[in-house]
Amino acid sequence: MAGGLDPSATKGQSAAMRFFENLFDPFTPARGRPPSGFWAFMRWAYSGTGRAIKLQAVVSVAFGLSDIVAAWCVGLIVDRVEMVGAAGFFSGYGLTLALIIVFMLVIRPLIMMAQAGMNTLALGPGLTHIGIWRLHNHTLGQDMAYFENDFTGRLAQKQMQTATALGDVVMESLNALTFGVAMALGAIALLGVADWRLGAVLGLWLGLYVLVLRWGLPRIRARGRARAEARAGISGQLVDSLSNMATVKLFAHEGGELAAAHGALARFRHAALAFGRMTFAFRVAIAVLSGLLPIFLIGLSVWLWQVGQAGAGVIAVAALIAARLGAMSGWFSFMLMGLFSNIGTVEDGIATLARPPALDDAPDAVDIGRAKGAVAFEGVHYHYGANGGGGLAGFDLAVAPGEKLALVGRTGAGKSTALSLLMRLRDVEAGRITLDGQDIRRLSQASLRRNFAMVTQDAQMFNRSVRDNIRYGRPEADEAAVRAACEAAEALEFIDGLVDHKGRRGMDAHLGERGVRLSGGQRQRVALARAILRDAPVLLLDEATSALDSEVEAAIQDMLDVLTSGKTVIAIAHRLSTIARMDRIVVIDAGRVAEAGSHAELLATGGIYAGLWARQSGGFLGLEAAE
Repeated sequence: MAGGLDPSATKGQSAAMRFFENLFDPFTPARGRPPSGFWAFMRWAYSGTGRAIKLQAVVSVAFGLSDIVAAWCVGLIVDRVEMVGAAGFFSGYGLTLALIIVFMLVIRPLIMMAQAGMNTLALGPGLTHIGIWRLHNHTLGQDMAYFENDFTGRLAQKQMQTATALGDVVMESLNALTFGVAMALGAIALLGVADWRLGAVLGLWLGLYVLVLRWGLPRIRARGRARAEARAGISGQLVDSLSNMATVKLFAHEGGELAAAHGALARFRHAALAFGRMTFAFRVAIAVLSGLLPIFLIGLSVWLWQVGQAGAGVIAVAALIAARLGAMSGWFSFMLMGLFSNIGTVEDGIATLARPPALDDAPDAVDIGRAKGAVAFEGVHYHYGANGGGGLAGFDLAVAPGEKLALVGRTGAGKSTALSLLMRLRDVEAGRITLDGQDIRRLSQASLRRNFAMVTQDAQMFNRSVRDNIRYGRPEADEAAVRAACEAAEALEFIDGLVDHKGRRGMDAHLGERGVRLSGGQRQRVALARAILRDAPVLLLDEATSALDSEVEAAIQDMLDVLTSGKTVIAIAHRLSTIARMDRIVVIDAGRVAEAGSHAELLATGGIYAGLWARQSGGFLGLEAAE
C-alpha cells in the first residue's frame, strides 16, 4: 500500500493531498547496514525518497525565483507609472498586466501550494518516520552486549533525535539553501541587468555573508554535537532511575538519584550554554550584515536615479530585494544554524547507532527449519570482560533429541552462559555449538531461535495485554490455544481475575512496564504459558519456577512432563528437587563438566552434586516420587 497508509485513512482527501502523501513509503526497509560517514548515512536512511527530494528541490528553486519575479513585476509597474503617468497607464499595457495577474494569482500560489504539500504532507512527516523505522530496525539486530553496555533510555533518545535531526537537515537544506541560493542568484542577475554596480554591491555583500557563515557554522556544528550527547545522557539517567523505582524506594535513595540527575542536567546546561554563546555571537554578526544591505542597495539606486542612470522602478526593485534579502538573511542564517546543529546531532547519533552488529548472520546462513533437538557443545570457550572471568572453558556436552537434562553448579559456574551461547545471544570464543549437527553460526539467528522456547528467572513482560504477552510465543495462535497454554501453566485463574487501571479485564488487561502489576510467581507462570504456546522442539528453563510455591511448582512439573514429551529440555535450577526427575544431571564447575549422571548416581558418588544436595533440606514436594 502506497506510503504505508491505510486506504480508509485517505477518504475525503483531495487528489493533490494523496499525491504528496504517497510520494514514498516510509516503511520501506533500508539496504544493508548504516555507514559511519554523514553523507553515506543520509543516503542509507533516505534511499527510495529521491523522487520526493528532487521534486522539493525544484519547488524550492521555483519559490525563490518567484520572489525575484514578483519584485521585477513591481519594478515594471513603477517604471510604467513614471514613464506615461496615470492617464496613459493602461493604454497598450493590457497583455503585460494580464500576465502579471496570472503570475500573482495562479502561478505563484501553485508554487506555494506545492511547497506546502512537500513540507507538510510528503517530506515533513515522511523523513522522520522512515529514519526512525530504519534505525530501530537496525538497532533490534544488535547483540545483547550492545544493550547491556548502554542505557535503554539513551538508545531510544538517540534513535528519536537522530532521525528527527536528519529529517530537519534535509528539509532545511531544501527550504533554506535551495530557496536562498536561487533567490540570491536571481537577485544578482536582476540588479545586474538594471545596473552592474547594483549587482556588484549585492555580490560583495553575499561574499561577506558567506565568510560569516564559514566562521560560525562549523563551531555551531561541534557544539551541537556535544549538546546532543549531553541531552541523551539526561534521558538515559532519568529512565534508569524511573525503571528501577522499586529499588530506589526500597533503599530510600531518592537523594542519590536526584544527585545523579543533577549531574546529568549540569553537563547538559554546560553544553547548552556553550552552544548558546556561539549562537549569540553568530546572530549578532548576521544582524549587522542585514542592516548594511538596504543602506548599500537603496542608497546606490537612489544615487543612480538622481544622476539619471536609473529609473524609479530600479529603486523599487532594489528596495524590495534589500528588504526581502535583509529579512531573509536572518531567517536563512537561523535555518543554517539549525542545520549545522542538527548535523552535529546526527553525527553524535551515528557514533552510537551505526555500529555494525558484533554478532551477525553469516553471508550464506541457512534456515534450519524445525529441528529434531540434538544439541552439542564441543570444546566451547567463552569469558566475560577484559580479565577473562567466568564463562566456559573447554565445555563439552551432548544432548540427545527428546532428552531431559539439568545443569547444576555453583553460582558463576557457567550454566546460564551455556544457554546464552546456545541461543547465540553471544558467540563462542573457541570451539563450536551445534543443533542437529549444524554449527549454529552457519544458521540464521531467526531460524535458530525459532527452535527454542526459554523461560528465565527474571521473566520479562511487555506493557501490553496478557494475551499479547503470551502470544509473543506464537503470534498466530488462536484464543483457544492461548487459554490452553495458560491452563497448563496454572495461570488461567489469576489471569481471569486481572483488572488494569483502565478497566480492561482478563486477557485484555495490560501488565504495566516489565509486568509490574504481577507478582514474581505470576510473571513466571505467564512466561511458562508463552513457552508452552511456542511449542518449540527445545525448551530451556533457567530457574523457571524459582518464584513459585511448592504446590504450584509440583502441579506445573506434572503438566510439563506431559507437554514436553518428545522435546529436548535443558533446565537450570538451584532448587535441586525440581530437577531430580530429569533423565540426566550435569554438574558444571569452573566452566567445565565436572559430573554427569542421574540423581541417584550423583548422590552415590559423593561429589559436588551430593554436597549441594546435602546443603538443601529434604522433603520438597515430589521428592519421594523423584527418588
